[in-house]
Amino acid sequence: MFDLIASYFDYAGPFNLFRYLSFRAGGATATALLIGLLIGPRFIGWLRIKQGKGQPIREDGPITHMKKAGTPTMGGLMILASLSISLLLWMDLSNRLVWAALFVTLGFGLIGFLDDYDKITKRHHAGISGKLRLLAEFAIAGIACWIILGETGTDLYLPFVNGPVADIGYAYYIFAMLVIVGAGNAVNLTDGLDGLATMPVIIASVAFMMIIYLVGREDYATYLGIPHVPGAGDLAIICAAIVGSGLAFLWFNAPPAAVFMGDTGSLALGGALGAIAVTAHHEVVLGIVGGLFVLEALSVIIQVFFYKRTGRRVFKMAPIHHHFEQMGWSEPTVVIRFWIISFVLALAGLSTLKLR
Repeated sequence: MFDLIASYFDYAGPFNLFRYLSFRAGGATATALLIGLLIGPRFIGWLRIKQGKGQPIREDGPITHMKKAGTPTMGGLMILASLSISLLLWMDLSNRLVWAALFVTLGFGLIGFLDDYDKITKRHHAGISGKLRLLAEFAIAGIACWIILGETGTDLYLPFVNGPVADIGYAYYIFAMLVIVGAGNAVNLTDGLDGLATMPVIIASVAFMMIIYLVGREDYATYLGIPHVPGAGDLAIICAAIVGSGLAFLWFNAPPAAVFMGDTGSLALGGALGAIAVTAHHEVVLGIVGGLFVLEALSVIIQVFFYKRTGRRVFKMAPIHHHFEQMGWSEPTVVIRFWIISFVLALAGLSTLKLR
């Protein structure tokens, strides 16, 4: 009897639409967007009451940022709520790959929440210990990689190369963990101006929505010479939910921001992109599509490296978006120009699908 009912919902009437990934992805975007817009005003009001003075502002940062004092943080909770509800409504609940990506998203979100909470209670921008945070991130990434690579294998794929380069075995687990943790922290470093991280995350999610869909289709994957991962296509739903929840957050984060994403949102979204890239075996392509995040992270690494050894700064201030602010660029100028760079890099990343 159950088989007959299931068959009816699969093949009869309007319920047939639920069989199509494109329909469910559209539904996930619309659902996340609607939920985010509905809960946003009350949620932001609640954050203002609970946090009082809002997110601490760096005293050594651009002077123009002082006017942002009192703006609440942890807006990432709004993103995670709308994303999770939408995903659970539209995903295939039996898909382990989607659960692994959601585990990374919520796990990194929890770490970010604890970091934001520490900053607010101590009234300092430092947050929890960096070593402790990285340890927790690698633990979460390790569990997720165990689930993902158990389904997808350990073959390494590179852009412009048709087929797998090599099966690197257990080394792939370390590589995949570094990708997930690196992506989370790179997006976290980018989140320093109103809307700066949100739109590039949306752009990268749209790019990987296309990539993960193609990876999940054996016919398209074979034609393009990219890895085929059965069941991976359903991760397009989480990409779609990120787009919807990100757009809803951007509605309230547009300058002047009514709320900041905080580490709660930036770590979670970066980790999600990393997990999706690992599932698709497109880790290097993530470095191209998310090239802006790579640039932001590299600017911090370079600044710290040279300052500790020479006492001199390569940039006026790191991450690099602050460097351009110190050069006299207005905040909207930096944000919009970085959005344009993100869009161009996403197109470059997508071009690798055929150049193999």
